[in-house]
Amino acid sequence: MKTFIGRKNELKKLEDLNQSNRANLVVINGRRRIGKSRLAEEFAKNKVFLSFTGLAPIDHVNDQDQRDAFARQFASHFKLPPLTFSNWSDAFSHLSLHLTPSPTVILFDEISWMGTKDPTFLPKLKVWWDLELQKYPNVTLVLCGSVSTWIEENIIQSTAFFGRISLHLTLGDLSLPESYQFLKKEGFNQSTYDTFKVFSITGGVPWYLEQINSFQSVDENIKRLCFDKNGLLVREFDLIFHDLFSRRGTIYKKIVHLLSEGMRDLLQIRTALDYPPSGSLSDHLKALIISGFVTQHYTWSIKTGNLGRQSLYRLSDNYLRFYLKYIEPNLPKINKNSYQELSLRGLPGWDAMMGFQVETLLLSNRHLILKALNIHPQDIVADNPYLQRKTNRQKGCQIDYLIQTHTNNLFICEFKFSRREINLDIIESVQNKIKRFSVPRGFGISPVLLHFGGVTDAIHNQKYFYRIIDIADFLEKQKDF
Repeated sequence: MKTFIGRKNELKKLEDLNQSNRANLVVINGRRRIGKSRLAEEFAKNKVFLSFTGLAPIDHVNDQDQRDAFARQFASHFKLPPLTFSNWSDAFSHLSLHLTPSPTVILFDEISWMGTKDPTFLPKLKVWWDLELQKYPNVTLVLCGSVSTWIEENIIQSTAFFGRISLHLTLGDLSLPESYQFLKKEGFNQSTYDTFKVFSITGGVPWYLEQINSFQSVDENIKRLCFDKNGLLVREFDLIFHDLFSRRGTIYKKIVHLLSEGMRDLLQIRTALDYPPSGSLSDHLKALIISGFVTQHYTWSIKTGNLGRQSLYRLSDNYLRFYLKYIEPNLPKINKNSYQELSLRGLPGWDAMMGFQVETLLLSNRHLILKALNIHPQDIVADNPYLQRKTNRQKGCQIDYLIQTHTNNLFICEFKFSRREINLDIIESVQNKIKRFSVPRGFGISPVLLHFGGVTDAIHNQKYFYRIIDIADFLEKQKDF
């Protein structure tokens, strides 16, 4: 088994369950490839581990096919001859007969696939949990899957499982230092710039990071994964939307396409998509948020600190953004393998794209920014990308990342990713932004520059920025608050 990286808080929460002296029901959800089953496997180390995975819901797979797959895995675990279960109650009861007093983790992986074809699956699972598994205080039952909306609707919010779930974990990307440690364990030892080039595409998704071959250059890896007609990340986009959203995938694709161009509020999304006025668009956005691909940023009043009625939606998944901006538009050429001899730096807008990708990466790692600024989360009123709309009374203004503290300080964070040193132009740019920014009386403004590639001595000598932070430092392991 490969070395396990990260998830310390999640593992601690799981291990703490062992002190309860009762059976525990755990739900783990998160985007495809994020490492849900791998976390369960790590938790089960030095315990009896019984793992069962549902069949992908392709055409003609029915409820009996799912039970047959369960039976095959069951027989394999206990070295039994082939079995057949005619219903899930029999399957669960047979599993109970083979449990021992030893600490045991039972994993039902891709549970939505296991149960979506049989409406009695979840009721029978509940009965099994209530009447049989409760007799085994040494057992932890883990339910996980990539279809987070199904888990949310059928388990988390279900009255049938109310009060029964001991722990619910939603896995996000690995942090920057964890992702860096992951690559180093795989033998990756290339430049800091190339490291960020990898992360700009993969984010902190473990399975994507596993695909990086340390014996190839970063450009060779990217070409193999993203610009080869058989590349894994060329096909991944369609697999995501087929597995998660099935026949409704078209509307979700339209939404992420729109958000790849920038943040939008609900009205802007509805107008751009010419979507009828109903609640279903909000439901679609909620599904993308639960699935880990979109983030909802609430607006807020700087004067009062109260949340506003409107919120902005942002495509927060690095891979999806890269696919939509660079892979999909070039699919005709990719299918002809036209990019094999092309330098990635020669692609139109490559440097600008890298800047946007790294901005997404930094927003997913804002705890590192707060640590660098010595701001404790409890001291924060609100922190998010900030959009000030143009009105008759104020000019329009967009801030990469704004932090407001309870002591009426505003930290205006500017992100710059460049291979070259940043010069004095950046000060003028931030000053112009602050001039347009409407700030209530009595508030302090502290501009912060987060950069890659260095800054000139002249910028340091100006002493304009409250902090100048080299994001390369974020790759090293840091203690969280």
